Amino acid sequence: MNPQLPAIAAAAFAQAFGHPPTHRVQAPGRVNLIGEHTDYNDGFVLPCAIDHGTVIAARARGDALVRVVAADYGGARDEFRLDAPIEPRADLPWSSYVRGVVKYLLEDGVALQGADLALSGDVPQGAGLSSSASLEVAVVQAFKTLQGLAALDPTTMALIAQRAENRFVGCNCGIMDQLIAARGEAGHALLIDCRSLQARPVPLPPDTAVLIAHSRVRRGLVDSEYNIRRRQCEAAARHFGVPALRDVTAAMLASQSDALDPVVRRRARHIVTENQRTLDACDALAAGDLRRLGVLMAQSHASMRDDFEITVPAIDRLAQILQDAIGVEGGARMTGGGFGGCVVALLPIAGVGAARAAVAAHYRAPGGEPSEIYVCEAAAGAGPLA
Repeated sequence: MNPQLPAIAAAAFAQAFGHPPTHRVQAPGRVNLIGEHTDYNDGFVLPCAIDHGTVIAARARGDALVRVVAADYGGARDEFRLDAPIEPRADLPWSSYVRGVVKYLLEDGVALQGADLALSGDVPQGAGLSSSASLEVAVVQAFKTLQGLAALDPTTMALIAQRAENRFVGCNCGIMDQLIAARGEAGHALLIDCRSLQARPVPLPPDTAVLIAHSRVRRGLVDSEYNIRRRQCEAAARHFGVPALRDVTAAMLASQSDALDPVVRRRARHIVTENQRTLDACDALAAGDLRRLGVLMAQSHASMRDDFEITVPAIDRLAQILQDAIGVEGGARMTGGGFGGCVVALLPIAGVGAARAAVAAHYRAPGGEPSEIYVCEAAAGAGPLA
């Protein structure tokens, strides 16, 4: 995380409210190594928190007022009351994440008091690295820290943040983004079972880099297309008479594939095969087998491109450039909801220079922009800052 973020948030707080904050908290963004769109199908995902995130400078108030300033939006401000209906503000889209979290904390029976908050973050927006979940979980963490709400364990925090995104913001996301922001472990990915919410930490092999290359293609269609994909997956699950595609095996899919609408069949095939790839990738990562992991990541990208149809030509090209540069000792795939955003690569640290050079030489976005590259560390989940 940008080491200046806490100071930026604190300075914005002081300028907006006339006194210093008493606390600072953070929540990370995330990159999903493999397991795309499986979370809302009760499946498996393998993300890690990254060292880019959201910092909130905060101070408790003695009344029911919540005041918020966004340092990254020119000091834009919002305020609302805890004892009045909390509604979205169309003119301040970022504020909906704050308002939604507060609304569902209250609906969950958490006794809140007012607060002053200043936000700053360095998760690239529209890149598929979950800047929204980072903000949502950071807001929960801010109230938890200000009021000593020990009952808000990380999983509960994630569920409240997810509810805000689903019901208040209107994106019908699964639990992965919020859960990894709340429960991430430094140096580890987490294999998350999105049905039970159990998570198994998986150490990243020593001398392995997590490289994220931003395509510079903004994900303009992701919310609407995401919701369409979710409905298609639900239709497939209904066809098989199961709660979710998590419960469909490859044999079941093959035996009844002719009875499914061809598009729905392809969507289901991606989910069923991606779940197994995610479990296999977890084993490969734990064993330090980057070769096997690379094969699985390439298969995942092809499935997203051909069966789930969520990549775009620029993303396909960027993934191929990285895979060619990495060779067999690692892999690359699109990460995130799709239709732009980022490619994630796992590779030996010694190969980062060559991967960077290949992307710089051979990739340009449709608008002519070069890729932005981030070499990340697997970070810890949400918590207070000193």
